[in-house]
Amino acid sequence: MIGKLKGLVDSFGDDWVLIDCGGVGYEAFCSTRTLQSLPRVGEATVLFIETIVREDMIRLYGFANDVEKSWFNLLMTVQGVGARVALAILSVLTPSDLSSAIALQDKAMIGRASGVGPKLAVRVVTELKGKVPAFGGMDAGTLGLQSALGEGIAASNVADAVSALTNLGYSSAQASAALSRIVAREGDDTPTEKLIRLGLRELSS
Repeated sequence: MIGKLKGLVDSFGDDWVLIDCGGVGYEAFCSTRTLQSLPRVGEATVLFIETIVREDMIRLYGFANDVEKSWFNLLMTVQGVGARVALAILSVLTPSDLSSAIALQDKAMIGRASGVGPKLAVRVVTELKGKVPAFGGMDAGTLGLQSALGEGIAASNVADAVSALTNLGYSSAQASAALSRIVAREGDDTPTEKLIRLGLRELSS
């Protein structure tokens, strides 16, 4: 199996890149984010590869790093998520965004991806709950707070502060990340008003 390609960018397509490795061209299908991160034609690059073998084809999928590759494989453990849908999700959400969406049980965030309907979005956040921390791309404090918010067991002062910040236009992921840092410094009994004030300062810095 091919696990990594190191070579020169030969050409691009809408959802693939051709990598020239010593005169042999390998076509790898990638997320939009990965394609946008690659250098120009003729320049050197490295892609992490997942090789999928079917009865009628062998297809390579390329990723900018091991974290994205791990997410690709994890997403495909969900019923109804194939390679195309997994790439669509990775095209619109970073690993940290995905971690947040799953911890917060935010199906709307997952539903932003092309080809992901409401039922499939629910299945993704439900089936992947608890499987994120190993490579989620966020600190344990943030993940813990987001999980508590998603389960409805977060302290009321913190939950209210997150709600207030999201009403002001910040995403749930941004608000919970900022407040997890504040709670670590100030304590979990900090009044809601102070959490909001410090949260705004943290988010604007």
